[in-house]
Amino acid sequence: MNGHTILFVDDEEHLRLAARQALDLADLSVRCLEDGALALDLLGRSFPGILISDIRMPGMDGMTLMQRALEIDPELPIVLVTGHGDVALAVESMRRGAYDFIEKPFAASHLVEVARRALEKRRLTLENRQLRSAIGGRDRLEARLMGRTRTMVQLRQQIRAVSQTDADVLFIGETGTGKEVAARALHAISERAEAPFVAINCGALPVDLIESELFGHEIGAFPGATRARYGKFEHARGGTIFLDEIESMPMALQVKLLRVIQERSIIRLGSNEQIALNVRFIAASKLDLEREAQAGRFRSDLLYRLNVVTLRMPKLSERREDIPRLFTQLVSEAAARYKSDTPPVPPFLLISVAERDWPGNVRELRNAADRYALGLDLDFAHTGPDQDESLADRVSGFERNAIATALTTHNGRLKDTYTALGLSRKSLYEKMQKYNLSRMDFSTAAEDDAEH
Repeated sequence: MNGHTILFVDDEEHLRLAARQALDLADLSVRCLEDGALALDLLGRSFPGILISDIRMPGMDGMTLMQRALEIDPELPIVLVTGHGDVALAVESMRRGAYDFIEKPFAASHLVEVARRALEKRRLTLENRQLRSAIGGRDRLEARLMGRTRTMVQLRQQIRAVSQTDADVLFIGETGTGKEVAARALHAISERAEAPFVAINCGALPVDLIESELFGHEIGAFPGATRARYGKFEHARGGTIFLDEIESMPMALQVKLLRVIQERSIIRLGSNEQIALNVRFIAASKLDLEREAQAGRFRSDLLYRLNVVTLRMPKLSERREDIPRLFTQLVSEAAARYKSDTPPVPPFLLISVAERDWPGNVRELRNAADRYALGLDLDFAHTGPDQDESLADRVSGFERNAIATALTTHNGRLKDTYTALGLSRKSLYEKMQKYNLSRMDFSTAAEDDAEH
């Protein structure tokens, strides 16, 4: 055996037997399963193999299985088996992220060939990850934008994709959701990482100096300009310009910014000479700029230039499953900053943290983590349940948060989790399915191996 594992999922026993025989004869390690949910329990970022699954199955079909598997590891090679004539379905599967597809009936040699190619791709992926880990520790993007919920996984995928281009980006999200953190993370993994990242708070620039601050000026451009000075735009050449609170930029300056973005050049105050500007623009707003444009408070032509790619930063309340792990991580970081021991975070506190509304989002959660790391009590005001929420919804919400917290506490280990909750494995599994919880969303890469 070569040590690799192939998970082969099909609800038909004779196909599982045929696949096992073909792959065994080719000296490839294979585990055949009749249910996609069983396969998900065996997957993780460190899983050394590939997934091969039939598309048409009762219960969880192959497309759903693929989507769930790619949420665990977006780089996992997945081969889907389609019925004769399902060309459109095969094309759709490739569009959604399948590595390859095999059409029934297939020759054993073809199955082996596709499996070998997919396994080689997986081997290279894991080797590259190990190299990155050796030189840079944890994935830089995930370290900056923590979270294993679907919204955060998708956000990181989008940022990785756009980082390989020079497209301008617009981040939309409430205060405290991490728009600048995301912008800096995008810059850090792009080809512009070695060049400057210049952050400009459009709402904090002094009105009388705003043009000079951004565009620079020549000697004598205005009273007091005794020497030439280049502005923030020029300082960022080769790098990234981050325009925070872009909605606060005065309308007159929006016109000049539009010209800069269109022509990728600037003119200093007091000069007629154009200076080329090789930069990427990233803007951020807490408001819906389309509505602002419709209301006449923001230029629509500037909006169209800025939102080549628009990425939405989720509210903390939209990814509650992330809160326990995020809080414990922020407590550890705060303790390191204050040069103190990291205090233990008991499960009951994690449940309270997960249930609480955080109108200030990650920024507010970070402040709470800092206070806890300093040994200060967290006095969470009890606002009472939502009066429009039924008792059943309140109970379900508590149960979901309790399970998510236990999974976080035990790093996704199922046995420890159902033991701590006083449940049977079957009951825990059913409740996780009910609340759409996956253990891999709560486990670190170091412990991604399946429970035996």
